[in-house]
Amino acid sequence: MNTIINNKENEVIIKKSKFIGIIKKINNFDDINDILNNIKEKYKDASHICYAYIFDNKKKYSDDKEPTGTAGLPILNVLEKNEINYCLAIVIRYFGGIKLGSSNLLRSYQNTIVEILNDNIKEISLSSKIRITTNYENIKKLKYLLGNSPIIKEEYQDNIIIETIVDNNILSKLHNYQYKIIKSDIIN
Repeated sequence: MNTIINNKENEVIIKKSKFIGIIKKINNFDDINDILNNIKEKYKDASHICYAYIFDNKKKYSDDKEPTGTAGLPILNVLEKNEINYCLAIVIRYFGGIKLGSSNLLRSYQNTIVEILNDNIKEISLSSKIRITTNYENIKKLKYLLGNSPIIKEEYQDNIIIETIVDNNILSKLHNYQYKIIKSDIIN
């Protein structure tokens, strides 16, 4: 699995249309909508704002009124081909008056993201900072699953809430045992 090294932006002109590519690393799933809303506000005069993201096992793309499959899906395909995760890729288009046709349009969106990714990909081993809750009866089992994960904070109330940093293999085990994870943020 890979991610990007740095948030980046580039601009490409193709047959008088301007394509602005933006790639952002995503550490928290809730940040995606905030980033998209900020981009839409900043580029509100753009013809199209197309995007794709992969965050953990969640994927989504938008063609934003471009012909179906010519914008968001090619962006998503670039992320998948490079095995990139925890990333949001956006391409803003200002229409220049010349229609590109479906295949050229698809390549334009795709190549805008490919250019940003050059020398900007790294392999990742991820950890997550989590808040997890359990009852008193299951605390020993939970601590066993956590192993040597550093415990940042413990709160004892009706249930026990533990804040810790775990690698994602442990996080998967916690999901398998259906512990209630209150909050999870990816850290590298």
